[in-house]
Amino acid sequence: MTEHSSGWRTTWALLVFMLVNFADKTVLGLAANPIMDDLGLTREEFGTASAAFFALFSVSALAVSYLTRTVRTTVLLLAMAMLWSAAQLPMLWTAAGFGTLVATRVLLGAAEGPAMPVATHHLHGWFEQRERTLPTAVLLTGAAAGVAVAAPTLTLVIDHFGWRWAFGAVGLAGLAWAAYWALRGAEGPYARRAEEGGTPEESVPYRRILLSGTWISAALGAFAAYWMLSANLTWMPDYLESVTGLSLHQAGILVTGAALANGVVLVGHGLLARRRPNPPSGADTGALMCLAAVAVSVFAVTDAVWLKVLLMLGPMALANVIMTVSQTACARIAPASQRGVVLGALAFVYALAGALSPWAVGRVVDTADSVAAGYRAAFLLASALLGLTGLLALWLLRPERDARRMADTARDRPRSATG
Repeated sequence: MTEHSSGWRTTWALLVFMLVNFADKTVLGLAANPIMDDLGLTREEFGTASAAFFALFSVSALAVSYLTRTVRTTVLLLAMAMLWSAAQLPMLWTAAGFGTLVATRVLLGAAEGPAMPVATHHLHGWFEQRERTLPTAVLLTGAAAGVAVAAPTLTLVIDHFGWRWAFGAVGLAGLAWAAYWALRGAEGPYARRAEEGGTPEESVPYRRILLSGTWISAALGAFAAYWMLSANLTWMPDYLESVTGLSLHQAGILVTGAALANGVVLVGHGLLARRRPNPPSGADTGALMCLAAVAVSVFAVTDAVWLKVLLMLGPMALANVIMTVSQTACARIAPASQRGVVLGALAFVYALAGALSPWAVGRVVDTADSVAAGYRAAFLLASALLGLTGLLALWLLRPERDARRMADTARDRPRSATG
């Protein structure tokens, strides 16, 4: 098998990896109403359980990403998939209540925190820098595919077998992927090699990378997009049922459609970026984020269900482009040996949104005059975050410029210096 075909085989395997990853996250939002009814939870309590997923998410993302300097990413990915399943299956126990739910979400978050940076770092080991945008976009469609597949599938499981078996289903899916990866996972030819025509292999001080305009704007933009994504995963089904009056089945179809729209946007952007010699810069990315911010604002204030549907299936999905761009841009400015840590630091920042967003939305909705008013305020907050970070990306996201600066720094430093 050629190097190129092996790289794409790995891409598809990691796409499924991310699909299971986001199915794990989605199950809680899809089962929100039956869980709250069965366990007697308020929205704020349920939001706390959802936010518990991110209690160790950021710390784990950074810590495990640091291990990529010494531990093979194939081993790390296998260990994560095994832990995911171990965290999901206890909810099959009929006596498992709120405490078990919170504890297993904490464990799940610790296991899933490093998933994106480690998978991206592993994937980039199979492709040269100029070829990475499309496979990275495909990897990120695992998020969209996870929601698209999980929404109808887990809704059927919940309807026919109860919400506990939804947790069981995703746990078993994680075990199946782990079995495949144990047999077929392998590192690529660029896993440790210096970038061809890019940043030399000499190390750069981490402070120089993490204080660059590219890294800061990428991290904050990803934070805003992940805030919106986490809020939607947890609360969009409840919003569509409670505010717009859709049934659980209709809400599941719409969530699936929105996830597919996210995937189309990511892959479409990746295909367009492949035609360009350099990674996308802040001009187009920032503009797309600002457009998404406007769409979210309109979604928040309009009462027309048809318009909400159009916005979910179209311009709101543009916010996700920054997730691909942030990965490729931050990888561009880091030497190959430091790439995993830099991507882990990126995940550390944007994952904080996952910890804050579900709880904040639940709090805002519970304390508002009405459920509709609370959700309106929550969506307007998300819109403001997207708009502000989109403007920041327009100003500071310049991966090629900052990559040259990092290369100059590396050439000027002794090889023995540490970052």
